[in-house]
Amino acid sequence: MHGLEPADPPALGGYPLLARLGAGGMGQVYLSRTAAGRPLALKTVRSDLGAEQGFEARFDREIRNSDRVRSPWSVAVVDHSAPGQRPQWLATEYVPAPSLGDWVERHGPLPEAALLALAAELCGALGAVHGTGLAHRDVKPGNVLLAGDHPRLIDFGIARAADDSRHTHTGGMIGSPGFLAPEQATGTGTAAPADVFSLAAVLAHAATGRGPFARPEENASAPVLLYRIVHEEPDLDGVPDALRPLLAACLVKQPEERPTASALGERLADIGAHGHQWQQAVPAALAADLAARERSLRALADGTPPPRQEPGPGTAGTPGFGPPPTMPPAPAPPASVPLPAAAQPAAYAQPQVAVQPQFSVQPPVSAQPPVAVQSAFPAPAPGGAPQVPVPPVRKRLSNRMLVSLVLLVLVLSPVLSRTMREPVFFLVVAAPFVLAGFLIRRAVVRRRGRRGR
Repeated sequence: MHGLEPADPPALGGYPLLARLGAGGMGQVYLSRTAAGRPLALKTVRSDLGAEQGFEARFDREIRNSDRVRSPWSVAVVDHSAPGQRPQWLATEYVPAPSLGDWVERHGPLPEAALLALAAELCGALGAVHGTGLAHRDVKPGNVLLAGDHPRLIDFGIARAADDSRHTHTGGMIGSPGFLAPEQATGTGTAAPADVFSLAAVLAHAATGRGPFARPEENASAPVLLYRIVHEEPDLDGVPDALRPLLAACLVKQPEERPTASALGERLADIGAHGHQWQQAVPAALAADLAARERSLRALADGTPPPRQEPGPGTAGTPGFGPPPTMPPAPAPPASVPLPAAAQPAAYAQPQVAVQPQFSVQPPVSAQPPVAVQSAFPAPAPGGAPQVPVPPVRKRLSNRMLVSLVLLVLVLSPVLSRTMREPVFFLVVAAPFVLAGFLIRRAVVRRRGRRGR
């Protein structure tokens, strides 16, 4: 968990962003919360993915599919972006727990008791997914969260929509190399038997610290791993004896020969592996880590979020990574119009982070010729208060003369009439001329004002 960076927006979809949880191929993942204080994991979609044709429809479809899976091993979808909204995002419940991949990398393989309990729990997770007629298609250590009550199998929706996009454009595979089934590696299938194959590969990783098609102390490339998955047998050295034949049955090349998730769960129960044993089998170091994460989450919810971080080298301006700012920065006041300190907005009074643009289409300020800009505001007086503008004397006198002329006509109208009986007739005749003179005078004054005279 890290503080927000200056380019991060303060909120998305009405949910405040509290911290960064991580980043991946899809975009940024933020910690957020509901109005009631429920913690959320808010995942964003990179702008280049969101702009691809058909991605929004796949995104919406996969979110609806993932919301169909309701089980103790899944995370609930809380909210998501409306159609047409950018950046796109997905809010799920936040589970303060490390992934299986991170834990094994830092602490090594799981003890046998925890491994067997994890196997039974993940069989239940896959059974819940397959029971809705869906397939996960990306079972890997990074998508398994080691929570204290039940492990969680995450990333049904947002990552799968991106995988579909990559598959459509490149004709490639859907999933993660090293944990794919042979039919996924060859692009011929992504159904439930492929999830069972991937689950066995994940459990082998949890037991040995490496996948069944990787070699010890080896950093194999994706093509090498895919070749071994399709053509070679798995290496299960280091897997406990009770679990090894079950994983071997799940790692056969032909999908129809693999057991289903429910059948695998029954075979695990025969060797004494049950899901309800997970809470008692959690390693002490993992339990301490989960307790520390809970305390950090409570402190963050009760206090202030971590301070915003400065972007690291090479991260500022990275195209398509993370959400763009939701609003452009507020423009500074014109340099030729100094404002009093008391009249300056709060946004200008606060310290601002100076961001240097990478490219500039304007010459340096020192190289530009000075341009005289006439201020629309009066210059401040020496005391600091702005002077009140005084209307021109000529305009004020002209208005007085026009009013005096109208009054004079009204007073003399009976005298100028043929008899005292015809003042109304005279006023009716003279009124259009007076109105025309007033309108002409008004037009002249406006034209002089526009010309600055």
